This record gives sequence, structure tokens and C-alpha cells, in this order.
Amino acid sequence: MVKLLVGHKGSGKTKQMVDMANDSLDKVNGSVVFINKNARLMYDLNYRIRVVCMEDYELITNTDEYIGFILGIVSQDHDIETVYIDSILKHADVKLEDLPVFLERLNAASEKYGPDFVVSLSATAEEIGDCVEKYEILN
Repeated sequence: MVKLLVGHKGSGKTKQMVDMANDSLDKVNGSVVFINKNARLMYDLNYRIRVVCMEDYELITNTDEYIGFILGIVSQDHDIETVYIDSILKHADVKLEDLPVFLERLNAASEKYGPDFVVSLSATAEEIGDCVEKYEILN
């Protein structure tokens, strides 16, 4: 399942996502992964959460490579229950027009391999378009 946190920059999505990730540790039996653009949140997240900083992987430059990267993370640990992706529009040159296909592929990965995905977007539901209706919006 794919869940979305939407809203403009500065609306508190990242703090909400960090709190969700930390709180989820009490409810999951498996692993939690948090993908962020940089290491800025490293100390806000519980040490049991696997933090991935995309600045360390600058060779990932498009959504196909990004999906492959995520599938690689999922394939190395079959116990991953939730993957949090903060500010996806700041990663790998992902643009608003790329979102429908990107989210559909994430959803397919969730159905096939198991983990839920929580994705934050610096845009409103109206700006994203009709594809948002397929996913749960958490805020």
C-alpha cells in the first residue's frame, strides 16, 4: 500500500513522517527504512530505523533507477514492513509529471513484495492530479 503526505514546503510533513517512523517501531515486527535526501534527520530517527541518504547515491538520476534502488533495498531484507520516502520531488530529478507512474510502480512493488510505502510530496493534492485518488492521504 502507498500512503501520501502532501502539502507545500514548510507544512510539517517531514516532522510528521519522522514521528510516524519512530512510533511505528512499537507496532512492527520487521524493519523500517527511511529514505531522505541528506543525513540531516539521522539523529531525529530511532537508531533501529535504517536511514538511507540519497546524496550518497548521486548516480541515481531518474525514476527507473530510483525504483530499481528501492527494489534492491527491499530484496536485501524481506522483513521490511514500511519504507518512508521524504520529499520525493527532491530525489533523482523526480517531477510532478513522473508521479503517476512512479506511485503506480511503488504500489505494484508493495503488493508483490510486501512493504508499505509512505511518501511525502511538496505539492497539494490538486497539483498532483487524479492519480492521488488511488492512495490514502495521511494529512
